Amino acid sequence: MDPIMLFLYWLGGIFLFFSLFALFFTIEQQTYGVIQRFGKFVRVVGPGLGIKIPWIEWVVGRVNVRVQQLSVKVETKTEDNVFVHLVISVQYFVQPTKIYDAFYKLQDPQGQITSFVFDVVRARVPKITLDHLFEKKDEIADAVKSELDATMDEFGLGILKALVTDIEPDARVKEAMNDINAAQRQRIAAAEKGEADRIMKVKAAQAEAESKALQGQGIANQRKAIIEGLRESVDDFKRSVEGTTSQDVMNLVLMTQYFDTLKDLGSGAHNNTIMIPHSPGHMGELAEQMRNAVITGNAVGSKNKKE
Repeated sequence: MDPIMLFLYWLGGIFLFFSLFALFFTIEQQTYGVIQRFGKFVRVVGPGLGIKIPWIEWVVGRVNVRVQQLSVKVETKTEDNVFVHLVISVQYFVQPTKIYDAFYKLQDPQGQITSFVFDVVRARVPKITLDHLFEKKDEIADAVKSELDATMDEFGLGILKALVTDIEPDARVKEAMNDINAAQRQRIAAAEKGEADRIMKVKAAQAEAESKALQGQGIANQRKAIIEGLRESVDDFKRSVEGTTSQDVMNLVLMTQYFDTLKDLGSGAHNNTIMIPHSPGHMGELAEQMRNAVITGNAVGSKNKKE
């Protein structure tokens, strides 16, 4: 065989072999392929095995339609002149029905989204104080999403969610805020502790008052019983011993109580009472003083009644 023909056959075989490989292509899941013919857009193909004209049609790009997240850090100033850093996270995706727009109309989608985030945040945050900024972060996120929805739809992008993921004031401002919060909590704790102490003191005073009332009632009942017992003892003693007066009986009772007191003082192991020298005869003087006091009290009472 002619060597030239053999070379041509060999060259044709190689061409067919590579053309066969160039005929088929695959597109991954959640991805769309963009086909061009001689530099002109032809069609969009979905995931799976695809066929194209070898050497004429080319897969010039693959567009991922999965949800992607872009975090944008923005520095701005609040209404009360505090510089803060906000981190805005934008979740976006390419709309499967607008692959052409996403591939041909927008060169840098992340850069475009970042520009709009900066514009919205720096237009709204300077109208809000730092304290209200934490409360209105959802409003800022909604504003970012609304602005991006209206703009990026033209370029085939959909906005799933916009989130304000972090608000970080200047370090000195943050330290001052922490000091203020700590002082407020300490003030509340002090107030609560004072209220608790007040309640405890009130309850203790009430308990002490009730205790003293019961103690006084007990002492009154005890003295009443003692008086009743003394009265019965005096009457019995006078009936048993003829010629005995009530005064003699009272002197005897006082003497008995005197010796009982001495006995109690001497029987205690830890008593520290110092006894002053005296004689039992002083009991008569004590009885006389008590009698004179009673007589004087009765006289004063009678005089007051007459007046």
